[in-house]
Amino acid sequence: MRTSKTFSIQFWADTRKNKNGEVLIYARITMDQKRLSISLKRNVPLELWDSQSKRVLGNSVMAKQLNQYLDLTKSQLYQSYMELKAADKVLTAQMIKDYFMGDDKSTKTLVQLIDYHSEKIKGTLAKGTIRNFQITENYVLKFLKSNKLEDIFLSRLDYKFICDFESFLVQYYPKGHPRAMSHNTVMKHIQRLRKMIRLAYHLEWLDKDPFRRWKTTFEKTDREFLSEHELSNLATYEFPLERLERVRDLFLFSCYTGISYADLNKLTPNNIWKGEDDKKWIVTNRQKTNTRVKVPLMPTALRLIEKYREHPLTEVSGTLFPPITNERANLYLKEIAEACGLTKNLTFHMARHTFATTVTLSNGMPIETVSKLLGHTKIATTQIYARVLDKKVEEDMNKLQEVLQSKSKTPKRPISNLKIIR
Repeated sequence: MRTSKTFSIQFWADTRKNKNGEVLIYARITMDQKRLSISLKRNVPLELWDSQSKRVLGNSVMAKQLNQYLDLTKSQLYQSYMELKAADKVLTAQMIKDYFMGDDKSTKTLVQLIDYHSEKIKGTLAKGTIRNFQITENYVLKFLKSNKLEDIFLSRLDYKFICDFESFLVQYYPKGHPRAMSHNTVMKHIQRLRKMIRLAYHLEWLDKDPFRRWKTTFEKTDREFLSEHELSNLATYEFPLERLERVRDLFLFSCYTGISYADLNKLTPNNIWKGEDDKKWIVTNRQKTNTRVKVPLMPTALRLIEKYREHPLTEVSGTLFPPITNERANLYLKEIAEACGLTKNLTFHMARHTFATTVTLSNGMPIETVSKLLGHTKIATTQIYARVLDKKVEEDMNKLQEVLQSKSKTPKRPISNLKIIR
């Protein structure tokens, strides 16, 4: 990138003397009329400093050495300027100073930030969260590639970069997906990028946060769940294939306990405890938040555990249920939905939603208890399900009103109060 900015280097001496009557020499760099001084850590007697020529007067060894040092410094500063300019940097006096001083924070790149962030979150976040960050990082790299870039300096990131990244995500079709990302998915990716950029800002790799005027916007969406009738049909359906039956049972167990797929797949007999009521409970830590979760096991859930107690795969794995990958489980759920005539997109997220709505809240369980069973750290998260139920009640009432209105419009044969006396 060619720059029209002007660059100059001058030396000056602070007129304040030290106890030896000497003054400190500085280099002043000017970039587009913005000045910055660098202490050269060199002192000279005030009477030997020529403020016109910016040199040390005389032919003494000390004078010659200082003037040589000034020449070397000027050459190195100019070299720093040229290297940054060649690297397509948007140059500032501060960046040139940092580069010259060996503090290259201002020359950090987005790929360097991604690598640093990836190392930083290892072992500190849940596997699912780390995987989500990795997906976002891959989209950032794809976005750079779409602009014929391998990397970009953090100092080049601005509001337009964020807007362009959003446009890229909106139009991008992920592999294996029939449609582009939803608005909320796009916002999630931008949110994760924002967290990485904020880290760079706090590390002082950035002078200003390009996200400072950015606002993420999320659309309110209804969380899908199975109705009581749909859940019953799914539970009683007889599958001809054992693999589908196994995944259906995993889904049902999640519906009856609210335990997520990630946690469910790791359950072992050690996770089954006896409570004070002498009944069996599942006790585990949520992988996502590391929150302790204790769920009493209903008879339907206990029967599913017993069903697979002596299954060959569980005996090998030591888990409560035969292990299966998330990808394969989701693939089988599509077959299960089709076999049962369900138009809804079955996922293990939906199983948790079904537990929260159809199984618990709809049957009068207090929202505080449901929140604890789900392992939510905020009651506001659980209240989303309550709002979903309110909407369902409203829809059902509207249907009832339509039925009643249609009945009231049906003409009825008048009944006479007169009796015929013969």
